[in-house]
Amino acid sequence: MKNATILGAGTMGNGIAHIFAQSGFSVVLFDLSESTLEKAIKTIASNMDRQVTKGLLSATNKEAAMARIQTSTDLAEAVKKAEIVIEAATENAAVKLQIFKDLDTLAPTNCLLATNTSSISITKIAAATQRPDKVIGMHFMNPVPVMKLVEIIRGYKTSNETTESVLALSRALEKIPVTCQDYPGFVANRILMPMINEAIEALYTGVAGVSEIDSIMKLGMAHPMGPLQLADFIGLDVCLSILRVLQEGLGQPKYAPNPLLVNMVQAGHTGVKSGLGFYDYSQGTKDSPVAPSFQKN
Repeated sequence: MKNATILGAGTMGNGIAHIFAQSGFSVVLFDLSESTLEKAIKTIASNMDRQVTKGLLSATNKEAAMARIQTSTDLAEAVKKAEIVIEAATENAAVKLQIFKDLDTLAPTNCLLATNTSSISITKIAAATQRPDKVIGMHFMNPVPVMKLVEIIRGYKTSNETTESVLALSRALEKIPVTCQDYPGFVANRILMPMINEAIEALYTGVAGVSEIDSIMKLGMAHPMGPLQLADFIGLDVCLSILRVLQEGLGQPKYAPNPLLVNMVQAGHTGVKSGLGFYDYSQGTKDSPVAPSFQKN
């Protein structure tokens, strides 16, 4: 494979485009919004500059990688030469199903179709296409240029050939692929989201404050980031969506999202991207945010 198309130029999409370009692939980064694409290119360049400063990437290789990235707002044009498409759109089943239906029509016959979904059924997504054997989950971790894991999820009809190709591709990106089966939340979020939800429950019921909960998990469990700050980093809206997928798919009340999480998302307090979540990022930074006071309303 030499040609990859990434759908969605948000945090995950630009990170995936970054590592593909850095690994020598020709990349087309697609988004419906021209301004989002412009922002994504600036973010990728800034992140690569940080790698250059740290001695992880040469200035020459940075310029070469940036030159491999093209942008497009035309889906047909974006995928016409693709050997693999990685979808990194919003975590919404209806949106993803429509995207894959369109991709099946527009992408070359032999093109592999991957989704970066963190919880939605690969089998369900694949059923929107006439090539379910070529559909697979590639769940990258955030931040993509830093995190080594790629969770590889096989749908019910994903072929061995597709799986082996994507495993080899992940290693070519200098990632560590780990396979799992297609059940709600897969492995990463099946375990992570209930922990985050329980941390929110502890806050909601007054067991401890934001900073105290995160400090206990960092100092006592050796987590690099507390669960509430991690939720802010992921996006509280994303956490809510995943919990609802778990609740619906597994039918167990323990996956029901805490009311505080629901209210915060409804209020637009979605974490780092909105400037306010469990922490206030308007005065602090991602590394040292301010923990606001919380009420149950």
